[in-house]
Amino acid sequence: MTLDTNTLSNITSLIQVSVAPVFLIAGVAGLLNVFTGRLSRIIDKLERLDAYISDEEKKDSNFILDEKLTKRRRFLVMRMQNTNKAIFFCTATGFMIALVILTIFASSLISLDAHFIISILFIISMACLIIALLLFLREIYYTTSFIKVKRNNIDLK
Repeated sequence: MTLDTNTLSNITSLIQVSVAPVFLIAGVAGLLNVFTGRLSRIIDKLERLDAYISDEEKKDSNFILDEKLTKRRRFLVMRMQNTNKAIFFCTATGFMIALVILTIFASSLISLDAHFIISILFIISMACLIIALLLFLREIYYTTSFIKVKRNNIDLK
């Protein structure tokens, strides 16, 4: 089976067009790595806090969870939920970009004009990426605000 010049040229141009979305997927993978790393640290902190509470309850049947620990646990759960949402939207971005690449190749194979579909998928992927980044920014804000409050409480003592 030999490929004629037009077919080879067409395949080459399809690969060139799909290279940019592939780099975007690589960037999204990097973001997912950062997000999951943060999530892992949050979960570790939550597990340590829960283990401490459990140990205290075992030691003292009259143990009452103070407001400070309750707030800290709520705060960690809020951060965990926020980071989970960021991971969801970042994963959705990668999925949409993969669909863009698939649609580029499929539309060429079946000679379909899929410009509209490709555009919509790309717009959705960028919207998901923006949401993921906003959620990540919110996570950074939560963390820095907690550190500031903690520092101010130490300074007051």
